[in-house]
Amino acid sequence: MSIKRFYVAIGCALMAGWLLTGVGCSKPEAASTPVGSSTEKAGHDADQHEGHDHDGHDHDGHDHADDKHAGHDHSAWWCAEHGVPEDVCGQCNSKLAAEFQKKGDWCEEHDRPDSQCFICHPDLQAKFAAQYEAKYGKQPPAIE
Repeated sequence: MSIKRFYVAIGCALMAGWLLTGVGCSKPEAASTPVGSSTEKAGHDADQHEGHDHDGHDHDGHDHADDKHAGHDHSAWWCAEHGVPEDVCGQCNSKLAAEFQKKGDWCEEHDRPDSQCFICHPDLQAKFAAQYEAKYGKQPPAIE
C-alpha cells in the first residue's frame, strides 16, 4: 500500500466515524417532548388529551384554580376541606351542586348542599365523621 492510499484510507475512516457520530447523536425535533409528558400521552397530542377526567371525578368544567379550592386533592375518598366523602361533595363538584339545587337541597346562605351544611346543622358533621370512622377506624381530619 502506498503512502498516498494510506492517508486516503485514514481520511475516509475518520470522515465515516465523524458522520456516524454526528448522525447518531442528533435527535429529531419530535423527540424533544418526552413520551408520557403532559403534552403527549400514549400517542395522543395535547389537544386530543384535554377535556377528559384524570382523577375519577367529573368537574364539569369547574376550574378550581380560580377559586378557594385551588390545590385541593380530589383523588382521595375523603374531602378534607369540606368533611364529606369526595364523591358526594357538592362544594367541589359543580355537577353534584346542580343536582342538589334541583332537588331543593341547597343552603343559599352558605352556598352548599343543605344536607352538608354543618353551619346550619352541626349534627350532620357527626354523621359524616361516622362514615370516615367506619372506613378508617379513626376520627376524620379537621375540616380545612
